[in-house]
Amino acid sequence: MARQAGRSIAIAAVPNLRDLGGWPTRDAGHVRTGLVYRSTELNRLAGADMAAFTALGIRSVYDLRTAAERRAQPDRLPPGTGYVALDVCADAADAVPAQLLNVRSDPKAAAAMLGGGRALPLFEGGYREIVSLPSACAGYGRLFRDLTREEHRPALFHCTTGKDRTGWAAAALLLLLGVSDDLVMREYLLTNDELLPAEQPVLDHFRALGGDPELLRPVVAVAPEYLAAALDEMQRRFGGIDGYFAVGLKIDEATQNALRAVLVESV
Repeated sequence: MARQAGRSIAIAAVPNLRDLGGWPTRDAGHVRTGLVYRSTELNRLAGADMAAFTALGIRSVYDLRTAAERRAQPDRLPPGTGYVALDVCADAADAVPAQLLNVRSDPKAAAAMLGGGRALPLFEGGYREIVSLPSACAGYGRLFRDLTREEHRPALFHCTTGKDRTGWAAAALLLLLGVSDDLVMREYLLTNDELLPAEQPVLDHFRALGGDPELLRPVVAVAPEYLAAALDEMQRRFGGIDGYFAVGLKIDEATQNALRAVLVESV
């Protein structure tokens, strides 16, 4: 399991790109590989990186970013790849996970927003929103329903850094498929191994501007408390993963079972 689950795919232009397959499930199966991927934004694909991405055979890309993020850094995709924009934060007053990206080059704004331990509650609140916002429920519902259809697979979903909106999508899907809470958290935290090296130039630039990189670390990394807040919100509002899919995402039992049938195989 350790050699296969959480497999990182080395494409320089797309850090934090990995296959969601390989994780064992409670019923002695494992999540199929080569069908669902997660990543950062895809705006820098070109040349050899584009060729390597094309070789994955991805048919559909689901972009979880805001309209402003998409305009600023539009995805570049292989010809014929389907593209679906799903702004899960459209109904948010401030879209915290997305808006915090703006402070990465502004130490004064970062200190005002994140100093004094304010980063953790900000992210916890943002994660609760991506569980409960109507736009988030609609977006994730569309994503997971599409995954049951062969013409959309293999599929990839992403946001900007591939850690928050993307992290919740991955966690929710793996939980539905029967992956244990501990392994879901392990998959989530792999982002720190995958993303932080790519974000080091951002931290270095922030330091050069006079900022403290430790202030910025919560913005470029993930923490167990973030996902825990989302899981708590899911439990509080929907009673667990089955209720989240049925009531929150409006995905009926037959479609949930279809997801499991498609994405889980027996060992």
